[in-house]
Amino acid sequence: MSFDKKIELERWYEQYSDSVFKYICMMTRDYEQAEDLMHETFIKAFKSIDTFEGRSKVRTYLFRIAHNVTIDYLRKSKPLRIIESVLLNKKDTSPLPEEVINMKESVREIYRALGKLKAPYREVIILRKIKGFSVKEASEVLRWSENKVKVTLHRAMPLLQHELGKGELCYEETR
Repeated sequence: MSFDKKIELERWYEQYSDSVFKYICMMTRDYEQAEDLMHETFIKAFKSIDTFEGRSKVRTYLFRIAHNVTIDYLRKSKPLRIIESVLLNKKDTSPLPEEVINMKESVREIYRALGKLKAPYREVIILRKIKGFSVKEASEVLRWSENKVKVTLHRAMPLLQHELGKGELCYEETR
C-alpha cells in the first residue's frame, strides 16, 4: 500500500470511526463487541482500499463494510448480551443534572424500543434517522432498492412509536 493511501485511511479513521462505532454499537448492543467490529471494519477497508473507486461516498463505503461485518457477527452469535450503550456512559457537563437524567432516560427508552424491533426495521431507522443517511446512501449500505428503504422506514416508524408508548415521535415523509 502506498504512503498516500495509508494517510487517506488514517483520515477516514479519524473522521468516521466514532460514527461507525456508534452504528455498530446500536446494532449489536454490546460496547466491547462494537469496538472489535469497528476495528475489523477498518482492517477490511485497509485491505480493500485499492479497490475503492470512489463511486460512492467514503462514509457509505465504510458503513457498507461495517454493516456486513456486523451482520456476519450477529448471524454467528445468538443470543446477544445486552449492555449499556456508549452513548449512555458519556458525561455531558453542559446541561443541568436533571436534564442529563432525562436525556439518558429518553436514550435508554429509544434504545430499548429499537432493540425490540426486527433487524431490518432497526437498521433502516438507525441509518436514516439516527445517522442521517439519505435514502440513496441507506440503500447502498443495506443493498436494498431506494423504494424498499422508504417502505421499510414507513413501516418501522409506527412500530417504534408503539414501542415507545407515545404517538409524539414525528418523522419526515419518506417519499
